[in-house]
Amino acid sequence: MTTAAEMLQSEFASFADVIHAHAAERPDDIVIVAGDRRLSFAEFDTYGDRTAAGLQRAGVRSGEAVSICGLNGWAYAVLWLGILRAGGTVAPLAQSATPEALRLMVEDCGARLFFADRAIMDAMTLPEGATRVALDDDAAFEAWLPEAGTKPEPVEIDPEQGFNIIYSSGTTGTPKGIVHSHQMRWRQITAFGGLIFTPAASAILSTPLYSNTTLVTFLPCIGNGGKAVLMQKFRTKEFLELSEREKVTTAMLVPVQYKRLMEDPDFDSYDLSAYLMKFCTSAPFAAELKADILKRWPGGLVEFYGMTEGGGSCALRAHEFPDKLHTVGQPMPGHEIRLIGEDGKEVPQGEIGEIVGRSGTMMKGYKNRPEQTRETEWYDGEGNRFIRTGDVGRFDADGFLTLMDRRKDMIISGGFNIYPSDLEAVVVEHPEVEEVAVIGVPSEDWGETPVGVVVGPSDAEAIREWANAKLGKTQRLAAVHIVDELPRSAIGKVLKRELRDQLKLG
Repeated sequence: MTTAAEMLQSEFASFADVIHAHAAERPDDIVIVAGDRRLSFAEFDTYGDRTAAGLQRAGVRSGEAVSICGLNGWAYAVLWLGILRAGGTVAPLAQSATPEALRLMVEDCGARLFFADRAIMDAMTLPEGATRVALDDDAAFEAWLPEAGTKPEPVEIDPEQGFNIIYSSGTTGTPKGIVHSHQMRWRQITAFGGLIFTPAASAILSTPLYSNTTLVTFLPCIGNGGKAVLMQKFRTKEFLELSEREKVTTAMLVPVQYKRLMEDPDFDSYDLSAYLMKFCTSAPFAAELKADILKRWPGGLVEFYGMTEGGGSCALRAHEFPDKLHTVGQPMPGHEIRLIGEDGKEVPQGEIGEIVGRSGTMMKGYKNRPEQTRETEWYDGEGNRFIRTGDVGRFDADGFLTLMDRRKDMIISGGFNIYPSDLEAVVVEHPEVEEVAVIGVPSEDWGETPVGVVVGPSDAEAIREWANAKLGKTQRLAAVHIVDELPRSAIGKVLKRELRDQLKLG
């Protein structure tokens, strides 16, 4: 039998097969910690077999999507393994999505089986022909599984076969299904192995298992033989206690989680000495916060910039480049990033442009949406395919990328381009401001004008006057609104469209 180490050195192997190899070599080592459940590799592998056999019993064919929707837990992790072992494609859905959006996603991916927490199942209507199975009821899930010892029929995995379908946010608009292949995920698993992700690794996961943010840690960690510690919901005290107890070596967090942890008054009392590396992605990461983490939290810090769709990604090794904390780093090895203007042509060095990228980790396309797939592609003069990010940025002389904003969030006021992030960086310096988001609203005089939405202060006009005294003439805020909190997605992104609707700002 091929060893796990040999598989991880190969160009391609299936995720399910490498887990089976780990189970044969280290059956008693713990791979999943979820609440009071601790699964060894042998138990995880056996559950994967039973799940795969159950899916095949239900008629799931190779390449067919199976949907999951619920909080992180041991059964959720088992389903990832079982679906892939049966040859299926995992379609994990956001439990924060509306019932109608969930129904549309199940319909779009064609799933005939829907594993979900009971509260989610009770709130929605499934497409005709779809069957639901309770995910958060251990007895119900165990009852659905075939008896212990049942093994699935072996399935041949094509490297270009769909591994998963990750849907874009279901909070606004119609979600798009982003299809990743087995080959793409295998490249991620092997790229991160050997140093951070080893059999000695212990990764804590406090973001949902439907998110690509979580998966780029979860899959490489257990794929390389490490242990995944799953949290259902992020709570600072629980995170710190688990980190200490489980001797966590790595974490993937979003900026708002880092902020809450560093503000916890007891943070410095926990033993976090096992940490080797921490990762961050998904939202703007303040340079001051990065500096505080480097000072007070053992281990390195890497910020990733990229998209669920794949393409080009950047990495900032903050512990190695403390003078570049305002950037998102340099293109990762094997990743190519360019900046293009409104005319689709590359912009000169030092100028601002839309970020496009290519690499070995790119989506196959959007599920059932060839036109939108084409819209997100850009080809250079040699016919190389790039993925458009919709983000605007600029490279400095050292090749470090600074993000300006989402292209769609850029404000054009009186013919001038205004980047909300520039204004936000000024407003957040006010001692009373905890958080800020700047959005563009319609203006008869200027076409659009910037408006600030802040958390913390009580006097909106005082904040506006303070900020405008520091901003350029074309950047000045037309108004400031005070809110209790900014609406965010499950992975910490500020939902500006929802904020605009909430404040009725057009």
